[in-house]
Amino acid sequence: MRTLYHVPLSGHSHRALLFLSLLGLECSITIIDIPSGENRRPAHLARNAFGEVPVLEDGADVIADSNAILVYLARKYGAAHWLPSDPVEEAEVQRWLSVAAGRIAFGPCAARLVTLFGAGFNIDEVLTRSHQTLDVMNSQLEHRIWIADTEAPTIADIALFSYVERSPEGNIDLSPYPHIGNWLRKIEKLPGFIPMPRSAVGLETRDDSLRDVS
Repeated sequence: MRTLYHVPLSGHSHRALLFLSLLGLECSITIIDIPSGENRRPAHLARNAFGEVPVLEDGADVIADSNAILVYLARKYGAAHWLPSDPVEEAEVQRWLSVAAGRIAFGPCAARLVTLFGAGFNIDEVLTRSHQTLDVMNSQLEHRIWIADTEAPTIADIALFSYVERSPEGNIDLSPYPHIGNWLRKIEKLPGFIPMPRSAVGLETRDDSLRDVS
């Protein structure tokens, strides 16, 4: 039995759920109630000592951390293109996983946490980091189909997708980044794609069409 411990509004959770769906893997979903502190109770701390989500239970295997889940699923169940074995391509994938865990988490993700939950980040610093990161991604995607410059999608694309696509919720306009827009649409066309839930905050309070920048 496979179970994903999940928070619906979390982009970290969504990337794990999205990849499970893209791989066609059946999985039961258990929602962790963060506001009530369920993530800090012994049952969940036994799955992840940091009290974080998502966590994947796959039989006897317990995998914590969203990017670790992507690596695990790619190696165990995915086609070779999701995590290439070529050293240069694999290093490029790992590079973008680090961007997802760093500059995206403390950029678009943090900006969204401010508008959605009132998180106490320095919004000017967060928005500056977000646009710097998106500028780099946009320039990279001008001359490549997928972010790791591979012929097929990799887990790097999945790791980056959720928070970049939901950037407007953090008051980050994606219209200046047309190559990112094209890349987002390619991911959305993959068989098994499932969207991340939307929240009416930030620029999403204006108009649904703001996201269509291709």
